[in-house]
Amino acid sequence: MDNQNSTEQSFDPHKVDWILRILEWREKYISERTFLLWLALVTGVVSGFAALLLKWLIHLIAAMITSHIQINEGNYLYLISPIVGILLTMIYVRYVVKYNISHGVTRVLYAISQKKSRLKPHNMYSSVVASSMTIGFGGSVGAEGPIVYTGASIGSNLGSFFRLSPRLLMILVGCGAAAGIAGIFKAPIAGMLFTVEVLMLDLTAASVMPLLIASISGATVAYIFTGYDFEFFFSQSEPFITQRIPFVILLGVFCGFVSLYFTKMMNMMENIFKKVSNPWLKFALGAGILSSLIFLFPPLYGEGYSFITSLLNGDVSSLVEGSIFYGYRDHVWVMLAVVGMILLSKVFATSATNGGGGVGGTFAPSLYVGCIAGFFFAYLLNNLGILDTPLSTKNFALMGMAGVMSGVMHAPLMAIFLTAEMTGGYDLFLPLLIVSTIAYVTIKVFLPFSIYTMRLAQRGELLTHQKDQTVLTLLKMDSVIEKDFLTVSPEMSLKDMVNTISKSNRNLFPVLDKDDKLIGIVLLDDIRNIMFRPDLYRKLYVRKFMSMPPA
Repeated sequence: MDNQNSTEQSFDPHKVDWILRILEWREKYISERTFLLWLALVTGVVSGFAALLLKWLIHLIAAMITSHIQINEGNYLYLISPIVGILLTMIYVRYVVKYNISHGVTRVLYAISQKKSRLKPHNMYSSVVASSMTIGFGGSVGAEGPIVYTGASIGSNLGSFFRLSPRLLMILVGCGAAAGIAGIFKAPIAGMLFTVEVLMLDLTAASVMPLLIASISGATVAYIFTGYDFEFFFSQSEPFITQRIPFVILLGVFCGFVSLYFTKMMNMMENIFKKVSNPWLKFALGAGILSSLIFLFPPLYGEGYSFITSLLNGDVSSLVEGSIFYGYRDHVWVMLAVVGMILLSKVFATSATNGGGGVGGTFAPSLYVGCIAGFFFAYLLNNLGILDTPLSTKNFALMGMAGVMSGVMHAPLMAIFLTAEMTGGYDLFLPLLIVSTIAYVTIKVFLPFSIYTMRLAQRGELLTHQKDQTVLTLLKMDSVIEKDFLTVSPEMSLKDMVNTISKSNRNLFPVLDKDDKLIGIVLLDDIRNIMFRPDLYRKLYVRKFMSMPPA
């Protein structure tokens, strides 16, 4: 009785009438295409503000925690703060949200392929809250996965409110994701390419304008409130020369193998955490690994964007600030070893953050690992003494960002434009193209799926670019196979056939023999001229007017 009363109270006919009036007015005065463009604009603006809020929360929390860090020695605060962040996030997700919100990009892909692009309303804010706590307190993950999840949910729920079809909902989901990337990186072109290459939406006449509008509006919000500075400050003091192209090609191969290592180790660590059923044991394992790694290598704290900026400007000593290795900042080979250990351990810090209960993405870690990989590559060759003139560590760090991102995400175009838009490194466009393409080709030899699509591919739930495969993926066998047929036998008279027809909702009747083998069918249209003749009821039998089943 109480359930009935609560149901009656929750149903508000006036609210339904109000929504229906809006929908009727829209259908009468605004075309579907025009309305979609307006919704794309709204989605882009709201997602842009969500990206701003997420960045502000992360920086606010991180600034409060790291303001007392000593740069010339190890800091035990690094052992505590990541544990607190994961614990708060775990409590929030487990007891407030009560829904798994990790792996945001994978969940958006799953919603597109399996849920008709519908996402839950709480996804419009839950990932922002959870990831800001995780990253602000030191979780070694990125904010891009959560903001993609948030933006996609904004587009999905906005479209669902106006009762849009799944096809248009898919476009709005892509708009939200594109706007989130564009807003957090100030990279509108990369935002659109992310939707095309990672979310696998086809770039058609119907989708290109909404995606562009959403990306541009998301980036515009960021520019208005944070200025026109690039996300990472990079000044190219050393011009690129064509004699360096062989080294650029080698860097591309190196980034491809680094991407392979990152993806494989991430997958392995996720499988390890899946085997741990107790959530508190997962928390203890993940938080313990993360805090230990951050104590040894402080650049693993949070997104690590400040260290990316340092490497893009040739400052390697910043990698040991606040660590036990600070006294060795002038020792080249110790610094080289530290850079190499950060390169190898970042994937463990990221997977431990998510596995322990934190919320964050692998987008920023792939950028971070790419920057470290490019820097390590050039720094190593320069100190081996085999080059007449040294390589530019700044330029190679920038190229490495595009290479590893291209390999990890299987998105070479997005990696190229995102790197250029974030840093202003357009003068390095040719080497960016080379590194990104070769890294992508290298990893494709070993892995057919990106780090995002691999999880869905393992479960057979992946939506692909190919239209035929897309149709088959979206096609549900339960909705295709029809079972509500009344069967008849060859010996059944026309009278019995008419009685069967009166009980059926179908126009087709399978004819089965004694062994329940299909031997024919009866179509209502074929017997319409005789079914109302009582004189034939006892004279005609099903075997006389049935037809052979179609192939």
